Order: sequence, then C-alpha cells, then structure tokens
Amino acid sequence: MINWIHAGPSVTAAFLGSLVECVEAVTIVLAVGTVRGWRSALLGTAGGLGVLSALVVILGPALGAIPLTVLQLVIGVLLLLFGLSWLRKAVLRAAGVMALHDEGRAFASTTAALGKTAAAASRRWDTVAIITTFKAVVLEGIEVVFIVLSVGAARHMIIPASLGAAGAGVTVALAALVLRRPLASVPENALKFAVGVLLGSFGAFWIGEGLGVHWPGADLSILGLAGGFLILSLLTVVALRPENIQRGAA
Repeated sequence: MINWIHAGPSVTAAFLGSLVECVEAVTIVLAVGTVRGWRSALLGTAGGLGVLSALVVILGPALGAIPLTVLQLVIGVLLLLFGLSWLRKAVLRAAGVMALHDEGRAFASTTAALGKTAAAASRRWDTVAIITTFKAVVLEGIEVVFIVLSVGAARHMIIPASLGAAGAGVTVALAALVLRRPLASVPENALKFAVGVLLGSFGAFWIGEGLGVHWPGADLSILGLAGGFLILSLLTVVALRPENIQRGAA
C-alpha cells in the first residue's frame, strides 16, 4: 500500500520538474502541428511518449534490486548535481547574467524552419513532422524519466512520482489545447529555480540517509534544506546583479 501523505514530496518534485520540460516539448509540438499538420505531429508525440513509458517500466523494477542505502547515496548525488545545474542557470538568468529562455521565440524559430519545407510534405504522413516531434518529446522527456526514477526509487515511490509527471504533462497539454499558442506566460525560470531548490534538497537529504545520517524531524528536514538552498540562491542572485558587481568594483 502506498502512503500518499509520505509520497507527497515525491509527487510534488516530479510534477514541478516535469512541468518545465513539458512546456518546452509542447512548444515544439505546437509549432510542428501548426505548420505541418496535426496528424503527423501527434503521431511523433505518441511514439516519443511510448519510448519514455517503456524506459520507466523497464528501469523502475531494476532499481528495486539495488540495496536501498546504495540507491539513496547514488541517487542523492545525481539529484544534487542535477538540481544544482538547474539552479545555476536559474540564478544566472534571475541576476540578468544569462538571457531568459523565450518560448515565444522558440515557437517562431521552429515554425519558420519547418515552413521552408512544408510544401514538400506528404499529404498523408509527414516524416519531418513525425521525427521532429518524436525527437522533441524524447529529448525533453529523458529528463522527466530521470526525475521520476530518482525521486521515486529512493523511497520506492515510482508510481506516485510517475503520476506527478503525468499530471504535469496533462496540465501543459490542456493549457496548450485551450490557448493554442506557446506557453510563453509560464514563469519558466521561476519554476526552474523552485525545482532546482527542491531537487538539491532531496539530493542532500538522500545522501545523508545513504550515509546513515539521522535527520532531525525525519522528512520534515527537507523543508529546512530547501530553505537553506533558497536563501543561498537568492543571496547569489543579488550578488551577481551587474549593478552590485560594479558597485563592489568601485
């Protein structure tokens, strides 16, 4: 039986992490469907989702054969590195050092590139559209699979984590269906900031558990770790802003 209260952190982490990747994948699918036609675009999307689902089904049970402490330590290190990578980019973008990711621009560039060869597309099956959407779904989805397996395997919560990722996919798909335009209004950098903090906290927590650390408050200590990551990240954002760097140099 799954303790859904205990599974809450895994579901939340999988949902938020998957939300970011789903927005990027759906932007490409929308561009392909708009220019090349929806039948081939959706076929490529379905193929990509099938591959990702197979990865979760195959790799999920295989992780269960690894001793829990080893799994927690290895996944903790991977999650910490993965979370810090997202957090680094989010901090640099929030500080103005790196440009924000623009889904509207990505939609426009993909549409323009596909439009150049649209006239040559087959009326029944468009190979370019199928391959483009398949590749987009698989490439963005690999990170979703990693998040699902990581946050789910360390506590045997593959099913709740998978449901969190599926919920993110359904949410983004419904939003795209209603809006029928790039989800440029989604605060992607804020999401990446939050997910980076969350994954980094999970990673540090599971590294500790794998090493035998007894965290005060058990799972509630994740909130303390998240608070620490958040404070340090916000202070870094302030320190990296150009005006503060110039003031310090002066």
